[in-house]
Amino acid sequence: MTLAPETTDLKVQLRLEDGWFAICDLSLLIPGRGVAALLPDGRQAAVFRDRAGRMYAIDNRDPFSGAAVLSRGLTGTHQGRPFVASPLLKQRFDLESGRCLDDETVTVTTYEVRAQ
Repeated sequence: MTLAPETTDLKVQLRLEDGWFAICDLSLLIPGRGVAALLPDGRQAAVFRDRAGRMYAIDNRDPFSGAAVLSRGLTGTHQGRPFVASPLLKQRFDLESGRCLDDETVTVTTYEVRAQ
């Protein structure tokens, strides 16, 4: 992957229990692709930016396999809702609610995300 040389002063931040946590420059989020971010407590978040510029963040751990891979999943929409499909077992997770679209008893943590 090649990154554009331009950068911005905008930082992507996730809301954690104790406040906002900066993870990267906004320019590093490529629309349609995810990135994994290591959080202070050792967990990982999967952060996405869609082609309209909206950002989403969910837990990076796939609850079906236990692997930290959701940031590498394919993004899309189903009935107008943005989702990411796990690259391993293909279950789809709603990026706004964290709900699994293929098994409604399963959810992943979502994070409020902003660029500032």
